[in-house]
Parts: sequence; structure tokens; C-alpha cells
Amino acid sequence: MNAVTGTLLQAVAQGLRTIELGQPLFTGMPCSPNHPGFRMTLARRHGDMMRPDGGSASNEVIITGGHVGTHIDSLSHVSHNGKLHGDVDAESAQRGGKFSEHGTEKIPPMITRGVLLDVAGAKGVDTLEPGYGVTEADLIAAAERAGVTPEAGDVALVRTGWARNFDDAATYLGHDTGVPGLTVDAASWLAARGVVATGADTTAYEQIPAGAGHRELPVHRVLLVENGIYIMEHLNLEAVAAEGLAEFLFVVAPLRIVGGTGSPIRPVAVVGA
Repeated sequence: MNAVTGTLLQAVAQGLRTIELGQPLFTGMPCSPNHPGFRMTLARRHGDMMRPDGGSASNEVIITGGHVGTHIDSLSHVSHNGKLHGDVDAESAQRGGKFSEHGTEKIPPMITRGVLLDVAGAKGVDTLEPGYGVTEADLIAAAERAGVTPEAGDVALVRTGWARNFDDAATYLGHDTGVPGLTVDAASWLAARGVVATGADTTAYEQIPAGAGHRELPVHRVLLVENGIYIMEHLNLEAVAAEGLAEFLFVVAPLRIVGGTGSPIRPVAVVGA
């Protein structure tokens, strides 16, 4: 056993616990109108088929888009002027019904430092106002309040408090009222610090003004296309914020969907017991 493995196993033996950072998946959950929704139903129920020894099994059918519930965007999700990250031609890359470059299977598992930027907390509110644009100054204030700043290789998680509205789909999706989210200068600030990924507790990560409809996605352009930074959406950062945690071990592994544009995920914060 090498020293690194020994240290990791010792930490586990001393006691670790996980804090969920995502939302559960269920039929009827809030979903962006731009994506297919989530559906789950039992295909076989106990008793439909009985084995000679009295045993029975049940299973389900799941239908979902890649950007439903807590999920991560691959670098093929957004293009600008026909180009994906790294000047890859989007039209050529998507031929054949899947992406030949920047597919979801290329997103690596992440075991790294997570940094919570609690913007709502820094402003002394439970939830930011609908349609509020989170600025670079807001992120800096949240970082100063937490005493930690995102660095190269980190995952930066931005709390708006919007997960509190998850059980009210109309409010959470905010078509008529808007949804808070990051502005371009805030995204550029994160990119300059070299984060590998970032996420927020809203449906689109970036600011959604009231009645925006088919909106532009400038923050997705900055992060995905220009800087190759993965985006996570529909996070739930309430529990980790309630514990006052500013940094923690962040763990997530996307599904290896070949040629896909996104994947459902189950991110967790790993902390001491």
C-alpha cells in the first residue's frame, strides 16, 4: 500500500459523511421547456411473473433528456458562430446523431476541492430576487465572507437560494418572473481562476430576465465554448450552506453517454463525520 492510498483509507476509517448537492429525479419534476422531461414507470411489477421458488422481480423504464434534473453540460452543448470549444466545427461534429468530439463520455469524474460561493447568504437573504444578475463583485463578496477563493482545478458552486422553490415549478422555472443567475463578468471571473467546473441551484445557471423566452446564453458561451469549463445546473446547495461549509471534497461522476451533450449526475460533498 502506498502512502497516498494509506492516507485516504485512514481518513475513511476515521469517519466521513456525504452531503447531497443535487435534486431527486421524479415524474413531474420541474424541467426547462427546452428539454425533454423525466418519466419513470414500473415496466414489471412484483407478481407479474413468479418463479418456481416464489421469487419475483420488478423493474422500470426511464425516459429522460440529458439536461433534466441535476446535470452537467458537456462541451458539445453550446456552440457560437458554428464552433464548439477549441474551434471544433459543430455541424461536422454532430453528424450521425451523436457528437464525435466533446461528447459526454469525455467529461472526467471529478474528485477535487469544492468551493461554495453563497451569494444569497452574503446579501443576508434566503433567496435572491427573481431575475437578479450575479456579478463579479457578488462572487468576490461571497468569497471574502467565506474566507476562500476558487483556484485552478476547483469546482465553484454558486448559491442563489433558488432551490427553496423547487417544489413550486412555476416559481422555480420563472418564465414570467425571471430566475437569478450569473452574468458574463461573473463567469469571466471564475474562468480567470481556472476552475474545472461550476454550478448553481437554478435551471439555467445564468441570469434569466422575466419573460425572456428564447433567450441568449452568453454565460454558457464564456464557460463552455471559450474556456472549456463544465456547467452544472439544478443543484441543491441548501444543506451545505446550512452547515456553513465554504470548502469540501467534491465528488461527481457523469454517465458515459457517448456523443451526448449532458448527463444526469449525483454530486456530493464529502466532509468529516
